[in-house]
Amino acid sequence: METIVHVLRHGEVHNPNGILYGRLPGFSLSVAGRGQAGAVARSLADHDISMVIASPLQRAQETAAPIAGAHDLIVRTDENLIEAGNTFEGLRVSVGDGALRKPRHWWKLRDPFTPSWGEPYLQIAHRMLAAVNKARVEGAGHEVVLVSHQLPVWTLRRFLQGQRLWHDPRNRQCSLASLTSLVYHGDTLVDIVYSEPAGASDPSVHGA
Repeated sequence: METIVHVLRHGEVHNPNGILYGRLPGFSLSVAGRGQAGAVARSLADHDISMVIASPLQRAQETAAPIAGAHDLIVRTDENLIEAGNTFEGLRVSVGDGALRKPRHWWKLRDPFTPSWGEPYLQIAHRMLAAVNKARVEGAGHEVVLVSHQLPVWTLRRFLQGQRLWHDPRNRQCSLASLTSLVYHGDTLVDIVYSEPAGASDPSVHGA
């Protein structure tokens, strides 16, 4: 019996001030982001989607809505899919700009392996895997869509591939509205398929 869990990164967010919005409320999809969500919904329209589950954050819920609507489903919420915690939340963190230029913040950068500035990578991987496993069991024999955020999605993928969890954010293969599809035969993960139904985007975009 084949089950596919599609782990979807949300679409582009309206963020004119360029801050790392993290778990802050009130950040909705941009016009382009709504278009990206629609593109994903169209790409999955003929798939056997039995559940759509999203992070509680607004941008994830908005990305999930057109997919759920196309399959006459309601969007369910799983706290395990939420964005990673980050002590730079609400600040500008572009290289050479904002918070990273201020010495009082440098102590937060002392350990890139855990990391010291936010939620531990291993904790992210474990909660994401819990969300995947719960959905896989409940949606056995069908396809399920989980909507989350860039760092949680990428951390989950690296964990499942047996790679070290600390990494260079510029090298993440996790574009806006991209799908990381986990293919299971029974309880066994047999493949990970990456796709970009809404096109590619810069992996270094902050706050997603």
